Amino acid sequence: MSSTTRTRSRYLFIRILEACNADCFMCDFALSRDTFRFPLADFADLLPKARAAGVDYVRFTGGEPLMHPDVVELVRCGAAAGMKMSIITNGSLLPKLAPELAAAGLAQVIVSLDGASAATHDTYRRSPGMFDGGLRGLRLAGELGVLPRVNTVVGPHNYTEMPELQRVLTEAGVQQWELSALKLDRTIRYPDPDHVRAVCDPLYAADPDAVLIPMGKRFYGDTPEEQARYFEDSTPPRASLPLCHVADDVIYIDGKGGRMHACSCIPHRDGAAGPGGAPVRENGVLLLDTPAFRAHADYFRERGPQVCGGCSTTAAGYSDDVARLGSVAPWRY
Repeated sequence: MSSTTRTRSRYLFIRILEACNADCFMCDFALSRDTFRFPLADFADLLPKARAAGVDYVRFTGGEPLMHPDVVELVRCGAAAGMKMSIITNGSLLPKLAPELAAAGLAQVIVSLDGASAATHDTYRRSPGMFDGGLRGLRLAGELGVLPRVNTVVGPHNYTEMPELQRVLTEAGVQQWELSALKLDRTIRYPDPDHVRAVCDPLYAADPDAVLIPMGKRFYGDTPEEQARYFEDSTPPRASLPLCHVADDVIYIDGKGGRMHACSCIPHRDGAAGPGGAPVRENGVLLLDTPAFRAHADYFRERGPQVCGGCSTTAAGYSDDVARLGSVAPWRY
């Protein structure tokens, strides 16, 4: 889809650092002290190019983005350029920074919460205080007019907590919730898939006027075929055939690696399938939508529904919604 015929907004994701103050067992950036920080000047340089490429939404990822010393200014810069700004965070620094971020124009904040209480979440994250800090930050952000969202990684260790987490997040005023499958470089087995369905199907079938409903597809798949792939091969649900529409609408920049990808999930599974992105710089100049990027995006648009093994439930749901409806509500990915 060219920018001249585009009818949907695009998302620009930028990994602004790899440093992190959490010790999550499933993450490559656990307790990283990497020194890279995405420069404010580079972001300012990218913004008019992003606008020309049809981008309206920007999300900062990490590592832990709130450790970036210029994170408030980065948000302010993007908001001043007319972008709707988002951050995904472990939440530990959110209670302190939420007022400044809201004043700078932050539109959405996503906190990663994997357990229904501090007793479990902080154990999974191997980081005391993360659960309580994240919830306090979400409540404060909501009070300040920032859309509060939670992303949850679900696996055999914590799926039974999801009904209680649903209740906790509903009471906290969280407006969006993503449940995505745990992805590790090994097969993930559930002793009883029927028990997973019995526990988690009601999460998606609940009354949306009463409780918070997870976005996108079920983390274990919506169809019998998706569920078989998940429980037998550890392949999470992905965009349905024939095309992945996320590749039309997303540019993910790995700031340190200097490469851009057509989905936020691809760089975390690099080498698993298809070409590994495209350079962000050509002859020292920051660019978006280069021919190399379009070739990469076209590959995953055509082949993603067959080869991707690390899709998120929101990415899969986003693509399917585009296929059915032609458009998707804001922040559904």
